[in-house]
Amino acid sequence: MNNKYKIMLVEDEKNILAFVSTLLETAGYTVISAQTCSEGKMMFSSHNPDLIILDLGLPDGDGISLLTYIRKSSYIPIIVLSARTDESDKVDALDKGANDYITKPFGSAELVARVRSALRTRHYSDESSDFTNSIFTLGDMEIDYDARRITISGTEIMLTQTEYNIIALLSQYSGKVMTYSAIINAIWGYNDEGSRKKLQVNMANIRKKLGAVPGKQSYIINKLGVGYKMNI
Repeated sequence: MNNKYKIMLVEDEKNILAFVSTLLETAGYTVISAQTCSEGKMMFSSHNPDLIILDLGLPDGDGISLLTYIRKSSYIPIIVLSARTDESDKVDALDKGANDYITKPFGSAELVARVRSALRTRHYSDESSDFTNSIFTLGDMEIDYDARRITISGTEIMLTQTEYNIIALLSQYSGKVMTYSAIINAIWGYNDEGSRKKLQVNMANIRKKLGAVPGKQSYIINKLGVGYKMNI
């Protein structure tokens, strides 16, 4: 089943490019590669990959610019693979729409597991029968699961794939508090030391996009120390 997935690897260090390509091909994936932002744009447009692994320090620019470019038109899973370890870099990448962030050096098994998780999450979010041909309405907000589209008062809210998946998940359990761990495992498929921060960054973006105002009732409520729930 894995060999149907095409992964685009954007990495300028030839030894890492060769190592990761071999690792993924051994795991059954098809790999296409690029070594610059400009090559990445061309490869993305012409090959329609299922997932992207993206380095940030590229010869012709920061990988964040390529991430931003792709997010204008696609919800494809993007895993950042970078030597940058500062929390601010991780938060910025997640804020710009990355689904995951792995720092170098990395473990081979961990990388393959995170690729599997990202692809599994995409498969779940695209094809889950729970969300097929149905509409969820809460006040002025409407979720069209079939179209993967959320509107408020008729205006579409532009979301990343991960942001949409979180909202759709919470709506499925509307009125019930979902713990941080339950949300993280459902969306990313694993829970590590950076998962809570990743969820918080995505939730902050979601609340902002849904027009949350401090002190006023909002669509999603944060139960401090426990988790989140879709208000009803």
